[in-house]
Amino acid sequence: MRIGELAALTGCTPKALRLYEAHGLLGTVARRGNYRNYDPEDVQRVQWIRQALSLGFRLAALQPLRSIDTPCGAAAVQALLQTRRCAIADELARLQAADIALAALTMELSTCDGAKTCRSLERPLCI
Repeated sequence: MRIGELAALTGCTPKALRLYEAHGLLGTVARRGNYRNYDPEDVQRVQWIRQALSLGFRLAALQPLRSIDTPCGAAAVQALLQTRRCAIADELARLQAADIALAALTMELSTCDGAKTCRSLERPLCI
């Protein structure tokens, strides 16, 4: 299939597909004259790339997708996913701590009569 067909099937632009190819994420794309000729497997690969991008991955980090169809490549993708999950867990913990600090400050400020009676305004806010 040509680039326009692949773009229509995956919701990508032809420019994005060329970028994925330039990063080596689509493997070697066959050519017929000046036209790229994509395989049906490329539809799934592009969908994986798009899903990974929507989950916060960068194109440069997606190199393991090149060999996902091998046991070693699949393991590398699994490791990549686990690393991302750990980073998200860390960020969630940081955000939860910030939310707790904001709730405490909100509670403290709601009991203030003015700036002179608010203890929280005397100390720096650390989140």
